[in-house]
Amino acid sequence: MAPDLDRRTYDILRLVDRHGPIGSIQLVELMQRHGYDIKDRTIRLALSELDDLGLTEKVPGRGRRLTESGRRELGQGDVNGRLEQIRARIATLTSRVTYDPNEDAGVLIASGVYLAEEDVDDALSLVSRLDSLPFGPLPVDFAESAETEPGDYRLLAPSSITLDGVLLAHGINAKLTTAGVLQYEPTPSEETSAPADFGGEIVRYVDIINGKGSSIDVITLLIEAGRSDVSSILEEGESGLLIGDDREFPIHRLEEARDLAIATRASLGGVITVQRPREQDQISSGDAAWAFGSITNVGMGELLLTALSEYGLAESWETLYGTVPRHDFEPVQRLARAPALSD
Repeated sequence: MAPDLDRRTYDILRLVDRHGPIGSIQLVELMQRHGYDIKDRTIRLALSELDDLGLTEKVPGRGRRLTESGRRELGQGDVNGRLEQIRARIATLTSRVTYDPNEDAGVLIASGVYLAEEDVDDALSLVSRLDSLPFGPLPVDFAESAETEPGDYRLLAPSSITLDGVLLAHGINAKLTTAGVLQYEPTPSEETSAPADFGGEIVRYVDIINGKGSSIDVITLLIEAGRSDVSSILEEGESGLLIGDDREFPIHRLEEARDLAIATRASLGGVITVQRPREQDQISSGDAAWAFGSITNVGMGELLLTALSEYGLAESWETLYGTVPRHDFEPVQRLARAPALSD
């Protein structure tokens, strides 16, 4: 009979699977980064119970790792819990955003990618190329990976979810609706005349996923499926396929939401489209049509992960790495002179 585990225990199993063998002190740090208020003693008790259930085992001098039973349980159990974890993680991170695009300061949400040392030069060259395209700038935070993280180096960039936090901080409750593959044109066509400050033109959705049936975040799902085509943009300067997401917001806040989206994109990069959804004759409340506007957004964090994955330079990544102060990020030009890269 399968054990009856709560969501926190599944999160412990996930972190042990990703980072194991891992000790309790490092596990506490990771759990706290994922939003848990948890102590070392609680983790040690939880690990002891998982040992008794045969889901984890000790590696002398190194910590815990999953057993075969633990991997099966993690793969088969808690599907609903995994879905809720993603939603809860997004909601938690969004509520912590203090970034003000007008001041270009505060806390934002980052995506993170981990690099092997031999891939660093190629990865940073790719970063410079992305920065020079219409969807730039690309502010980044480059550092050696922590002991609890994979790879030799960690590269962070602003996530598209930062925009949801910016809107929320101004009292605009945006709701993520879908993610998908987007056809992108670096130069807007004369027919559509997308504003220059939108970062290029999102022509249409090629594929849309609402995420309800997925137990991992949809951005990761699409990257792993190889659905993007950033290389065509980089190599040929032509149309390509990007991965982004869409959110709805109350239409009476259209002008403010549009201004905030443009200001956020100007400082943190990416591509946006602000529009009214397809017209409805009448909504259930009896109000006029256009109850909601929508913003489609490709964040530079997701774009960076996508591009590095396409070029085989990403060891692993986290679409929702966590919250990071804006001042930790720097322009690509300054990054190229960082001491860590001159050795």
